[in-house]
Amino acid sequence: MLDRIGAKTLDDLYSDVPADFIFRGEYDLPDAKGEQEVRDYFEALSKKNTSLKVFVGAGAYDHYTPSVIPYITSRSEFLTAYTPYQAEISQGTLRYVFEYQSMMCELTGLDISNASLYDGATAAAEAMKMAIACAKHKTRVLLSNTLLPNVLKVIETYAKYHGVELGFIDVNKGQTCIVSLKNELAKGDVAGIIVPGINKYGIVEDFAGFAEAVHTEGGVMIEYCDPSTLAVIKTPKEWDADIAVGDGQSLGIPLCFGGPYVGFMTCKKEFVRKMPGRIVGETKDSEGKRCFVLTLQAREQHIRREKATSNICSNESLLALFVTVYLSLMGPEGMKRVNDLSYGGAHYLHDELLKTGKFAEAFERPFLNEFTLKCNVPVNELQQKLLDAGFFAALEIEENYVSFCVTEKRTKEEIDSLVKVIKEA
Repeated sequence: MLDRIGAKTLDDLYSDVPADFIFRGEYDLPDAKGEQEVRDYFEALSKKNTSLKVFVGAGAYDHYTPSVIPYITSRSEFLTAYTPYQAEISQGTLRYVFEYQSMMCELTGLDISNASLYDGATAAAEAMKMAIACAKHKTRVLLSNTLLPNVLKVIETYAKYHGVELGFIDVNKGQTCIVSLKNELAKGDVAGIIVPGINKYGIVEDFAGFAEAVHTEGGVMIEYCDPSTLAVIKTPKEWDADIAVGDGQSLGIPLCFGGPYVGFMTCKKEFVRKMPGRIVGETKDSEGKRCFVLTLQAREQHIRREKATSNICSNESLLALFVTVYLSLMGPEGMKRVNDLSYGGAHYLHDELLKTGKFAEAFERPFLNEFTLKCNVPVNELQQKLLDAGFFAALEIEENYVSFCVTEKRTKEEIDSLVKVIKEA
């Protein structure tokens, strides 16, 4: 390499760097270790972590991950580091992205899915921009105040730097208020609304009349979903939503200290040209064999940033593969079973907590695996008692209102132990 560039020594490569900035001492590097020594070192580090039983949701859920998933996701025909521009050598990647899109469409009931986004919050922000692009000459988007706080914050950040005006829909008894929605729509200039299928309190929202009200004013309805729950509750299609977004983490992706996760987006066919990201399609090659290609992507996302609907140019492909394998393994019945177990555990915990006398019902609304109660004792003291006993629970949603979540991983014994700690607190 030195000969090629006409340099005699490695020092010649750094001849333009001032001498004061070049380190001349000995590097303080540890001695080399053998494989077993490295394993022992990291095992010792891992023991410093505190392992807690998770009874909190708030957008990230401790679901079971089938052990075969890491094996399949590491296979060479699927695992890739970059975008599959060359279809002829990327059939494995293109195939699973196609399957991922198909499954997300089946879950949400909508026509088109893209090839995934970064996470749920940014997917919601991209949907806000998409609403502006779909409803021309309108600059306002309405957000339900029952959306997860982190989702609201990310949308607000995107809106600030894209000139989008945000309005907010009030809460009535724990869910999005349709009267408030209609009042905001009457003010005009609404490109769309973003509402949660299951909100920050864990309540399964009722969107009767929402789509009609929004469509009458020429706007689009965007539903923020937990995709795992769509196996058992009404889908965005059944609510006549135009766009569905959310985080695919609940589809078997481990919590992993907060990521990486995977954002999904599906929509009605008429809005496909405004959708960010890529779409993989099925076709036939010159020999008539089934194959897959990148069907649709807006080139201006790469070369004309200021004119792009979105600047999302990559997708969380590895995590989309993870989701695809999970859904393939679980199937419709497996997904229903996950929700049945979560529902049973959550309602059992809900009833047992009320019996302690330390909580009161917050909302008389239906919930699936997550719920909110009014706490009658100091929340910080309760949380510390639970942490000391090995539980991550009682997340404070609002002042004196705490939420709990139960997934299929939590056993009756663990729930009973949690309730015992609270009784003694």
